Amino acid sequence: MSQSYKKEVISSLNVAPSSSPLSQGIKWGNLIFLSGQLGKNPNTGELEKGFIAQTRRVLENLKELLTTANSSMDMVLKTTIFVTDLKKAKNLNAIYKEFFNEPLPVRSCVEVSALGGGAEVEIELIASCDW
Repeated sequence: MSQSYKKEVISSLNVAPSSSPLSQGIKWGNLIFLSGQLGKNPNTGELEKGFIAQTRRVLENLKELLTTANSSMDMVLKTTIFVTDLKKAKNLNAIYKEFFNEPLPVRSCVEVSALGGGAEVEIELIASCDW
């Protein structure tokens, strides 16, 4: 038996909007796909200063979008992380553990030459929701 799903847009005014043509997130069935988030402060639209502050803000933004979609960080299945300097992975991992509990989501982390707006970190994710 097949179910008919429709794409539902996930967005929050508590997350700085992107200047790119994209949805902050899409819910499809019981899956949530969140676009890569940068460490932008939702009040100013500016990037937080430094890698640690940006990483925290990225994860706070993702958490806010998940809450909007009736999900949580505990429902995250997969993250993809883009950083401009893998030497900062120790800091990334410490902050990451503040936001995720066991069992941790599966993850990829890659170094890239640049991110939008001069950001140092970007994270996208796939999660589940109950509804």
